[in-house]
Amino acid sequence: MDFNYSAKTLELQARLAQFMDEHIYPAEKQHAAELARNTTAGKRWTPLKTIEDLKPKAQAAGLWNLFLPVDTAEASGYHGAGLTNQEYAPLAETMGRVLWASEVFNCSAPDTGNMETIARYGSEAIKSEWLKPLLQGRIRSAFAMTEPEVASSDATNITTRMQRDGDDYVINGRKWWTSGANDPRCKVFITMGKTDPEAPRHSQQSMIVVPADTPGITILRNLNVFGYDDAPHGHAEVIFDNVRVPAANVLLGEGRGFEIAQGRLGPGRIHHCMRLIGQAERALELMCQRASTRVAFGKPIAAQTVTQERIAEARCKIDMARLLTLKAAWMMDTAGNKAARTEIAMIKVVAPNMACQVIDWAIQAHGGAGVCDDFPLAYAYANARTLRFADGPDEVHRNAIAKWELGKHAAGA
Repeated sequence: MDFNYSAKTLELQARLAQFMDEHIYPAEKQHAAELARNTTAGKRWTPLKTIEDLKPKAQAAGLWNLFLPVDTAEASGYHGAGLTNQEYAPLAETMGRVLWASEVFNCSAPDTGNMETIARYGSEAIKSEWLKPLLQGRIRSAFAMTEPEVASSDATNITTRMQRDGDDYVINGRKWWTSGANDPRCKVFITMGKTDPEAPRHSQQSMIVVPADTPGITILRNLNVFGYDDAPHGHAEVIFDNVRVPAANVLLGEGRGFEIAQGRLGPGRIHHCMRLIGQAERALELMCQRASTRVAFGKPIAAQTVTQERIAEARCKIDMARLLTLKAAWMMDTAGNKAARTEIAMIKVVAPNMACQVIDWAIQAHGGAGVCDDFPLAYAYANARTLRFADGPDEVHRNAIAKWELGKHAAGA
């Protein structure tokens, strides 16, 4: 069993780490200061020049659209880095060390999942209109699935109606946690709704591409996450009121929405987990640095047994999560996303819980400094905790894992 990364990955990993050192880490304070200035000027939802100025540098460095798997790249007609999921994993981990860094490389959610969805399931016309500018980073997108009135972790609960009317569908419903909808660069939604309430349970839903400027779409409000609004990207509650969209914008075909959701969320889940490992690694580094330089009760905090125990446990937890993530990525590459569903579910449980614990220990080592914005830990914790239910809550994944495990021991299995 070979645990080494490929030569291509090692080379990209070194270039990416150098880019982070030269451009991303030095820009963290600049990023925060620009957002503060925009807020004071009443322009909080304005795209940040700090990030926009770095994008051409990332493209010039050959670090653009690294997320796009080989098979999806072929479907899109775009040939970027040509990485497998396993090769991309350590790169996503490096980007995850700074929460906004992925956007610099055009590798941030929800755009990555939307680009993969359009590449895999969109018509040539849809790819031409929307995929190309997304891959170029000229526009951004949103994914509208979750609803406030139902438990949306069960995608069959979705109530938004998409009714056929001649050559169009008319959409009516309310969505929330539609990440990116607040962004003025957001030009397109992928929206999930119910096209046939009488069809079999998993064939009632469809997904459709909706231009963001279509009449009837209203951004009702921005939603905070533990007090953070994630501007200028954000998460919105959105009303669809008689939104009319050409029937040709349906992805894959009517009644295939649940199928697409399963295919879309798998890669998205593992991307989140890859980035979480990067966040946890940085938290551990900060914890070690802080503990080594602060003295309490006559000796460095790093010399306290409780701190050493937490540092050791953090290292074990991070490495275990990374290995499981790499296994899931390898399974996706060799056997397909569907065959890797157990491993994807497991890592979606393991990685957020691991990151929450490691970041919490790092916060504890920093004392009061850990919960303020002088360090990235509080924001990182909010992000990690949110990912215990984003793209499916722990409970749903645990139930699925248990069901598959019990199936191995069922009579006649």
